Amino acid sequence: MNISQHIVQVCLFLIAAISIVGGSLQFYLGQPDTSPRLDNVHRFMAGVYLSTGLICVWAGLTVRQQGFLVYLLALGVLLAGVGRLVSIAKVGLPEPRVVWLGYLIPELVLPFVLAIAHYAST
Repeated sequence: MNISQHIVQVCLFLIAAISIVGGSLQFYLGQPDTSPRLDNVHRFMAGVYLSTGLICVWAGLTVRQQGFLVYLLALGVLLAGVGRLVSIAKVGLPEPRVVWLGYLIPELVLPFVLAIAHYAST
């Protein structure tokens, strides 16, 4: 396995860890102090988030066999970050700001690192 594939693997496992922990937590907690409709949507998206983490684990373990899937996963993470940017533009940056920026920055950077490393490994 070359260095580019290792970088792809590390990125996928990092995304997996974030998605599995974050998705599980949000699935369990739901959206407190809200309507049943918003809690329902929140937990649904938490399930999508969690399942993306599981797909990233599988893709990381089988990185040598993966092609376009890696680019699709990178796109999904990038779109999640863009969603945060739209939210920040519309309703502001939640408190504590450093935590939410800590979520946002990897979502905007990791997809490019992942895609570039994957391209270099082919």
